[in-house]
Amino acid sequence: MRSFAEKLHISTIDERAHELALEHGLGIECAEFCWAQYIDSERAEHIEKALRDVEGIESRWFHAPFAEISPCAIDPRVRELTKERYRQSIGVAAELGIRRIVIHGGYIPYVYFPESYVEGSVRFWREFLLEIPKDVTIALENVMEPDPAMLVEIAKRVNDKRLGLCLDIGHANCETSGLPPLEWIEPMSPYLKHLHLHDNTGGRDLHLPLGEGSIPVECILKRAEGLCPEATFTIENMRSAGSIEWLREKGFLDDR
Repeated sequence: MRSFAEKLHISTIDERAHELALEHGLGIECAEFCWAQYIDSERAEHIEKALRDVEGIESRWFHAPFAEISPCAIDPRVRELTKERYRQSIGVAAELGIRRIVIHGGYIPYVYFPESYVEGSVRFWREFLLEIPKDVTIALENVMEPDPAMLVEIAKRVNDKRLGLCLDIGHANCETSGLPPLEWIEPMSPYLKHLHLHDNTGGRDLHLPLGEGSIPVECILKRAEGLCPEATFTIENMRSAGSIEWLREKGFLDDR
């Protein structure tokens, strides 16, 4: 079984991500293209920066763009734009040597009914998976879902090993969530491939360092390791050093 350090990544929303990853023997989650316009505007410059971020790092994830695109969109033109952005994301990730991609589920309360969100997403992913490389893994991330049920139903009905789930524990602790983050893990466990780690106090999505909010992170990590030993993790902080130190103090990381 891999050690926790071998499964842990640093998001490049932290400018020191590459330095910290090399120092502590961790992976990288590339967030350079979270804003879709970077795929079109000054693309070569952003590719160059992302290549520097992943240089010398073996374990890698890629975070796809998310603003104003949605797999479950009602407007067919938005769905086509979504497919195009995801095609581009897979291409950019391939240039960076990455085959694992995090994509937001796209649920918006009061815009999508839960039933239409699930139906539209299942249809989208069944179609889209037909056209992507067989070695690509996609993990759907919760953002404003109130509980894990809809994402679990999507993964179950699509029934393709390339499509799994990403639990963002900070999002699961925000005001849009009706279930504590610890209770998301077991329902998601058959499909859980990745977790995003950051903290908050139960209201807004603050992306605080671990241990600075109200999330029972230690319990979450132990449960995830027990139920999903192959799942990986990414620290999503603007400043990740404090979270790394917290993980070391709690015994998840060895001293280097």
